[in-house]
Amino acid sequence: MNRNIGLAALLSACAIGAVSSAWAAPPPAMDSKALEAKFDAQINPAEMGTWLKLLAAEPNHVGSVHDKTNAEWIAAQLKSWGWDAKIEAFDVLYPTPISEALELVGGPGAPFKATLTEPPVPGDPATNTKDALPAYVAFQGDGDVTAPLVYVNYGMPEDYLALERMGVSVKGKIAIARYGGGWRGLKPLLAQMHGAAGSIIYSDPKDDGYATDDVYPKGAARPPQGFQRGSVADMPLYPGDPLTPGIGSTKGAKRIDRKDAVTILKIPCLPISYADAQVLLAALDGPVAPANFRGSLPITYHVGGGEAAKVHLAVKSDWSQKTIYDVVGTLKGSEAPNDWIVRGNHHDGWVMGASDPLSGQIALLAEAKAFGGLVKAGWKPKRTIVYTSWDAEEPMLLGSTEWAETHADELKAKAIVYINSDGNGRGFFRAEGSHDFQHFVNQVAADVKDPETGVSVAERARARLQVAASEPGANEQAKAAGKIVSDPGKDIPLGALGSGSDYSAFLQHLGLASIDFGYGGEGESGGVYHSLYDDYEHHSRFVDPGFAYDATLARTVGRAVMRLADTDLPVQRYGDFADTVAGYLDEVKKLADTRRDEGKTQARLLAGKAYALAADPTHPHVDPTPFAQSPALDFAALEGAVAKLKTSSKAFDTALAAKGEGLAKAQRVKLDAVIRPLDQILLRPEGLPGRPWYMNMVYAPGRFTGYGAKTLPGVREAIEERRFEDAQKYVGITAQALTDYAANLDKATAIVNGG
Repeated sequence: MNRNIGLAALLSACAIGAVSSAWAAPPPAMDSKALEAKFDAQINPAEMGTWLKLLAAEPNHVGSVHDKTNAEWIAAQLKSWGWDAKIEAFDVLYPTPISEALELVGGPGAPFKATLTEPPVPGDPATNTKDALPAYVAFQGDGDVTAPLVYVNYGMPEDYLALERMGVSVKGKIAIARYGGGWRGLKPLLAQMHGAAGSIIYSDPKDDGYATDDVYPKGAARPPQGFQRGSVADMPLYPGDPLTPGIGSTKGAKRIDRKDAVTILKIPCLPISYADAQVLLAALDGPVAPANFRGSLPITYHVGGGEAAKVHLAVKSDWSQKTIYDVVGTLKGSEAPNDWIVRGNHHDGWVMGASDPLSGQIALLAEAKAFGGLVKAGWKPKRTIVYTSWDAEEPMLLGSTEWAETHADELKAKAIVYINSDGNGRGFFRAEGSHDFQHFVNQVAADVKDPETGVSVAERARARLQVAASEPGANEQAKAAGKIVSDPGKDIPLGALGSGSDYSAFLQHLGLASIDFGYGGEGESGGVYHSLYDDYEHHSRFVDPGFAYDATLARTVGRAVMRLADTDLPVQRYGDFADTVAGYLDEVKKLADTRRDEGKTQARLLAGKAYALAADPTHPHVDPTPFAQSPALDFAALEGAVAKLKTSSKAFDTALAAKGEGLAKAQRVKLDAVIRPLDQILLRPEGLPGRPWYMNMVYAPGRFTGYGAKTLPGVREAIEERRFEDAQKYVGITAQALTDYAANLDKATAIVNGG
């Protein structure tokens, strides 16, 4: 489910993170630099390419033969390298297509039947497979509808408002949206909320086709019959098996009825190619589309709204449970076996999945093999290292979520950090995660060489942010990042985690510190994202030739894991977390001021972003009436909590820097007991409004951004959606979480100071 990693991701992720426990030093026979050099020497890009070719040889969707074969092969490799490895299986609801149909039955060009399959590419033998899934998005609602077509641009809230101003409604119609502008799952969800009978999604060549590059196989871009599969489950309510929210999907688990699973959509939806979309869009009448609605197809874009173009859309799925296979490998710690450093990447794909996710998987394998080699040479990690290869990430983060929910108590007691990766490519370093790890990740990145330039990956990322900030049209976010990184004494900021990969259950449900690493921005994988053409040939030619950055990812993450397994003292710098949260508070206060100044038109725009145009009982805050001016919110409790957090963080950071090296073993044990659960303190049992699975009061995916993060989400989204009672309530709830966090930091400071 990897998001495309380009400049936008670099700016939003901006870079970089850390962890704690009863830390112990590496063996005196080999210092950390020598150990890391030995680790780096074992990373073999050519071998990684061989692994990628093997793993991406056949389709790897959930339930496929090759997906299970890969899991078994990964487990066997880990065992051969000295890991204690096993496969943990879960039974999950995972729909697969029985039949699909999409036909233009009325209007110019009718009758026309969409292809819904991707043809093989000459010279790329892997694409000749007969086992690829057809056009399909998981967790749409089966149905058989015939209705007029309406073009909704990217299908985002502002697009529906634009259509409303043109007098065009999608109620009872089929909405066709192009990919981009927001997460895939929002497109059918918002169509459903606006009363549409069905949803179609296509990839416009303006966004990832011939307008961006030569199409595959000549270039990296999406060919005319390529399409993007994916999940459209309402993941911002909760990820994982829709039938077992909050508990592991084991054989004896209590499951809810499918009709009660609110993450499954109600209307049918299919993805199609731009070659097929061109025929449908050319049949539309109605107003000419506004400039920002127009793609690069050789047609005049109309929005429809009349009866000229009528479409038949039908989807039927097999809604049975399927078995998924998580691989879990362990290197037991020699001094602190109950301290866990958990590392993960998923192995399932929508088809072959070479770039997404297997480029990250081969990095994980290279790390695991190198660690095995170090152990055979005499190194013993002080803490336990747990390497995980998840299944069923693509449908809805199924494998990681079910494993985390099943082992929740043990993870909360033992896990120090979860480190994630997903798809990877040539280009710039980026990282997102828990902000007390920001300085740590900067230190790691400063010690990894960029294979293209020879400077550190941190130095190259810093330079890119500076360049981006000075480019014409740079937004305020880019300018702010550029200003920070122009000071060499300041760290590259760490981005906040939203969702879209396997860290979600760890950070946002269990309260475990998390970091997500990756490279990208130069390799081109967006044009084959979730398609048949994301295979070894495409990745090795256009995404990471020579597997140089896949190997760099292994050296980066391996270095982070090794340091966390052996470090003597906590590596967190809590002042970074406090400063970041203070910045988030400033943002929500400005947002509240903006809302107070908004008139009726802007209020309706906000309603479009939330629930006001909907009539869906699964979303509890529906109110289609005009909104009154927002009241003044009292932020005093949150302001006080942030001020206290800043004071407590500074005190701890100062004390640890001054006295940490002299701490006795007993002090370190006491310190570990206080530091370890700190991130869990950010959880509140009531969770976020309307979606209690998400319990972290600092980080969450946005209800209507999908992958994108919302920080201080209980407060921020309530203000955005004009739920002012909720906003005031969550000012208090969030303030209490931060106050409790600060109080535990004070306990840690007292221990360092001799308490």
